[in-house]
Amino acid sequence: MTMQIRPPAVPLVTVDPYFSVWSMADRLTDDDTRHWTGQRQGMAGLIRIDGKTLRFAGRVEPNAERYYTEPEAMTQVECRLTALSTIYVFEQAGIRLQVRFTTPLLMDDLDLLSRPASYVQFDVKAIDGKRHDVQVYFDVTGEWCVDTSDQKVIWQRREAEELVLLEMSHEQQEVLNRSGDDLRIDWGRMYLAVKAGPQVHTFIDTADLRKRFVRGEGIPPDGSQPMPQAVRERTMVLGSIWDAGAIGAEATEWTVVLAYDDVYAIEYFGDKREALWKRSGGSADAMIRQAFADLPSVIRRCEDFHQKLWADAVAAGGEKYAELLVLGYRQAIAAHKLVTDAAGNVLFMSKECYSNGCIATVDVSYPSIPLFLLYNPELVKGMMRPIFRYASSDAWPFDFAPHDVGQYPLANGQVYAENRMEGQMPVEECGNMLIMAAAVSLAEGNADFAAEHWELLAAWAAYLLEHGLDPEHQLCTDDFAGHLARNANLSVKAIMGVAAFSLLNRIRGHAGEAGRFLAAAREMAEKWETLAEDGDHTKLAFGQEGTWSLKYNLIWDQIFDTRLFSEKTAEKEVAWYLARRSRYGVPLDSRASYTKSDWLVWAASLASRQEDFEKLVAPLWAAYHDTPDRVPMTDWYDTETDRQMNFQHRSVVGGLYIKLLKDQGLSR
Repeated sequence: MTMQIRPPAVPLVTVDPYFSVWSMADRLTDDDTRHWTGQRQGMAGLIRIDGKTLRFAGRVEPNAERYYTEPEAMTQVECRLTALSTIYVFEQAGIRLQVRFTTPLLMDDLDLLSRPASYVQFDVKAIDGKRHDVQVYFDVTGEWCVDTSDQKVIWQRREAEELVLLEMSHEQQEVLNRSGDDLRIDWGRMYLAVKAGPQVHTFIDTADLRKRFVRGEGIPPDGSQPMPQAVRERTMVLGSIWDAGAIGAEATEWTVVLAYDDVYAIEYFGDKREALWKRSGGSADAMIRQAFADLPSVIRRCEDFHQKLWADAVAAGGEKYAELLVLGYRQAIAAHKLVTDAAGNVLFMSKECYSNGCIATVDVSYPSIPLFLLYNPELVKGMMRPIFRYASSDAWPFDFAPHDVGQYPLANGQVYAENRMEGQMPVEECGNMLIMAAAVSLAEGNADFAAEHWELLAAWAAYLLEHGLDPEHQLCTDDFAGHLARNANLSVKAIMGVAAFSLLNRIRGHAGEAGRFLAAAREMAEKWETLAEDGDHTKLAFGQEGTWSLKYNLIWDQIFDTRLFSEKTAEKEVAWYLARRSRYGVPLDSRASYTKSDWLVWAASLASRQEDFEKLVAPLWAAYHDTPDRVPMTDWYDTETDRQMNFQHRSVVGGLYIKLLKDQGLSR
């Protein structure tokens, strides 16, 4: 089924924060493909039909300032997204070309999830009853393995059993050499791999080869360019030509695998850690070979997963909601890196993309967890382990939970606010960690993971008991709005954090403590309803009449079935939100016209009637459909202008799955 939404950006190769390439245009020929940051990481796709060359991906000329008349773009008739694939369909000159990009991010298979290999499949057939002579050209540039285009690359071509491996890397291999946000990887090795055969030709050369193909000239043998070469000067490419031959009505297929071996992925408190896929000692060659061997079964599994997700999402929130979940799926996962610690425990490390680049940020993990609770709670535990380790060390001086453990990809200790007290989020992060711990325990049916970190969880619950009901002047996760005292929504998070600790005690069989914390949470909720009440809605902050905000943290009272807050509170809030919809959504609060997409869906999920949920989510669908900002899904935008405020490619779009989680429940 073709989705009706026009994606702000289309996912193509989506593995992790460094290996994530998108098309930020309606047609694959309208622009170069780009890293999620917007920096060009180009590819080119050309097809020759009966001697005439057409362009189906990217551009032939990599340097826009040079004069060059691009070949005619093949007519794109469809761009279809599934959770794990993007399918482009082109038709012209009697030929139908389908190009399918698949990154198999299946969460029930962590080795596959971690595998840094993405498929590009080409399917051609005649649609006019005739036979046509067809050749397909495809390449990727050296931009995929450098941070800036003035850096130099080296390369080699190898044959490994039935495969041809084209490999390129930055000439200077300084692994994990720096951290930051708007950075690309410049260590490790980029691969383009194909199965060897008489119809397949491979090459490593400059992008001028594209023009040779357009002119129908031969491709020179490899080795004609001296190494190293600056990417900017010659635009070296890894490429292949498939001579499909005489094509009739029966479809003919060809597959390219794009892969990236980052050698070491994360520095974890001074220890350089490899990606999880290497835990069995596999090489890049073996990984790529396995990707080819698994192709038929992987594509089938991806299709099966998508079909189930689509059906579940439509039932939970309608087709527009389902489209949002499909659009966000690959982004939410690709904003993480999957590694293990020295003991073999899973670490699922997020990057706070287009913000400050923090790694394993608690208040980025918290909004993302609905997706991961649904499909593999072990990944939520993988988000939490770095925080528990850091908080239990002498390096963390506070009695509340940290915000992060560093800046991607260096997880060596919190960098946010340089550990100054005025820059911390005490109630926010304590509440987040407790709610996450309870959600994981309910999803797994035991509290074994929480028990490993009980001392910290107990301390954070005690902190919330003392400081959570009426928070002091401090930041919450919406830190762009600044400090706020007596934040009513933050108070809800504290109450739900205390309730979460009650649930953890109950699961562990500590009936007395469970009752004590539940009674405390209930008493806090009763006081909250008095403090927050403002007629037909609740306040932004206690004591500030005439203000309001999305009370998105209330959703956990429904998911946990703790029933601390009256049903009337949620009903009143939903009615208020419905009355405050603008064309592109409900603002986050009364101070500004911007909103957060994750919190908007959480607030909408408070609705008892699906029609109200759909009314609140439809403007969010319109925002992504209409926005002029062609970037991977932003989660912070203006509801009046539909302009991106900041943030893109962040894992928090996993939070859009909250309604599906609410409907399906944690215990399944």
